[in-house]
Amino acid sequence: MTGFKATLKRLPGKHSLFWKLACLLIAFCLLMIWLSWSWGRYMEEQNAFLSSEARATLSGYAAGAELAWNKGGNAGVDAWLSTMGKHERTWLGVIGNDLQSLSSYPLTDKESQRLTFLRGLDWPVSRHAKGLPWLKIPFPGDPGAGSLVIELPRRFMPGQNQLFWRIVTNGVIPGLFTLLLCIGLYRLLIMPLNHLREQANAWRADQLSTRLSRDTTSRQDELGELGRAFDQMSERLQGTVALQQQMLRDLSHELRTPLSRLRVACDSEQDLTQLRERLGREVDGMQRLVEDTLQLAWLDTERAPLPKEDIQVQALWDMLRENACFESGWPPSRLQCELEADCWVRGNLNLLAQALENILRNAIRHSPQNGTVQLGGQREGDHWHLWLEDQGGGIDELELERIFAPFTRLDGSRPGDGGFGLGLSIARNAVQRQDGSLWAENTGQGLRVHMRLLAR
Repeated sequence: MTGFKATLKRLPGKHSLFWKLACLLIAFCLLMIWLSWSWGRYMEEQNAFLSSEARATLSGYAAGAELAWNKGGNAGVDAWLSTMGKHERTWLGVIGNDLQSLSSYPLTDKESQRLTFLRGLDWPVSRHAKGLPWLKIPFPGDPGAGSLVIELPRRFMPGQNQLFWRIVTNGVIPGLFTLLLCIGLYRLLIMPLNHLREQANAWRADQLSTRLSRDTTSRQDELGELGRAFDQMSERLQGTVALQQQMLRDLSHELRTPLSRLRVACDSEQDLTQLRERLGREVDGMQRLVEDTLQLAWLDTERAPLPKEDIQVQALWDMLRENACFESGWPPSRLQCELEADCWVRGNLNLLAQALENILRNAIRHSPQNGTVQLGGQREGDHWHLWLEDQGGGIDELELERIFAPFTRLDGSRPGDGGFGLGLSIARNAVQRQDGSLWAENTGQGLRVHMRLLAR
């Protein structure tokens, strides 16, 4: 019983392609069985029994024999048999209930012996019997008066087109139903696969904006899941390529300025000390730019699972605050934390530290003289909602989302002086890699950057 339950658990879901194929094949098999039984039975009847035309003709012969007997007796029967002999090249006889001939000519011993194996009009006719069957057809008006006995004319033998109907029954009709089965399998399997192939060919031709039809992606089976995965992969690939192209353009633009300043510095007649300081500053800026760009590219393309651990946000903030105070010269009192010691989140320590550090540096950079930066948060179910608020005056509402784009600087600062516009973009990617979210809003006094992270 346990093995049976385990087998049931391994069966595919109700929307699986397996059930569609199973239903299609079961319906095809049942249809073929029904066709074989019903159509075969019908054709057997058509090939074993006399046709309605033959029955009507033979019944008319019996009525003619009865009329001849009633009008002329033996002589009338003789005349009728003589006339019928000119139309039917077969044996005919008119007998009474005593199996004796009603004509003037008595039956021979051989003919009398055949009278013991007579068939009716409604009897099946075997094609395997030797010779033509003999039929007994009673008079339609008075069956007790006599009957017509006739050797069945060959043209009335059933099953004349038996070979044709066998070909139709055993070949043409099963072939048509098999063709319908193939059409069903084609629509069920091949057409979605063709769409997927066209999608792959479009990718090969750098047409990353191509998407599958709704007929494919709306399916609830495995092919529908594959189609949706294709579309998601296409969107992901398109976004990655667009980001890389944009980053390449922005990076080349950002490097052009310090390279130009380096050339000017090299061509100038500054003393060696000033030249070294200038070169060092420009090289440091370019190195920071390249490192930030590479890290942003890695965060956007890397999808391997990150190691996660429990992180106390208050302890992380104390470390970042110490570094920020050293770099900016701010006193610790201006970097406030309202979080308690029970604020623990689940994530990657390095990425979370970098994200929070970039947000903190951005807040310090845009804060006024003697301004403060404050870290707060609250527990919301299985998540911690954290926010970092400055007093920099905020930004335009239309720019709240654009600040997270790479190489975005809203203050019009010279490249490298206030950063390269990569900090918030790196922070968002780092938070999203930890199944979190990052966004910003204006508070009236400054900018508040929100983070939503998984709680411990």
